Amino acid sequence: MRRADRLFQIVQLLRRSAQPVTADAIATELETSKRSVYRDIAALMAQRVPIRGEAGIGYVLESGFDMPPLMLTSDEIEAAVLGAQWVAGRGDPALARAARDLIAKIAATVPERLRPVVLEPALSSFGGWKVVPDILDMAAMRGAIHAARKVSLHYRDEREAETRRIVWPFQVAYLDTTRLVVAWCETRDDFRMFRTDRVLTAEVLDDRYPARPAALRARWRAHLRTRYGALDQ
Repeated sequence: MRRADRLFQIVQLLRRSAQPVTADAIATELETSKRSVYRDIAALMAQRVPIRGEAGIGYVLESGFDMPPLMLTSDEIEAAVLGAQWVAGRGDPALARAARDLIAKIAATVPERLRPVVLEPALSSFGGWKVVPDILDMAAMRGAIHAARKVSLHYRDEREAETRRIVWPFQVAYLDTTRLVVAWCETRDDFRMFRTDRVLTAEVLDDRYPARPAALRARWRAHLRTRYGALDQ
């Protein structure tokens, strides 16, 4: 690996980690020596890249640092295109359209030598499953999550029983053929999941719920770990 590529990869590694990264970990991932890592870190700091830390403890990249967009490797492009293919085949109409636009934008902006990775991908997302159509407006639901707004749901469960609830949506889960809205339910005073094809009506309310969506997601993951054990997500 060229030194310039290695410097770029060190910044990428630090940028994706929320915890300090040791020189040992960097050296292992980049298949180089710790001595080279120390030299590279010193070189980056000399170029005013805001890296904080020291040998033996770990390094972090301070917030506010950005890099030129779309400096992507071939593997990163394949990962992005594969993910966009999956969304294009299984996302709601707005997200599917955005995924197709994303692929087109990547193809238009990457270097010519990497364009075949986008236009003639070696990977594909199998689209053999029939996706159950949503009844509710998924774009509106995503907007409610971002704005932390309550939603009034009229819902029919698998036993055909209908209920009306006020929920605090904080995540949409995309499965192969269905989608789930994960929310805190005021009626049940607990977390609940609602299949989007079983929602009869949904109204985004003006009221904001008294929690951040990220905090509810963290509580939900803790709830799942308690009930089901260790999770990958």
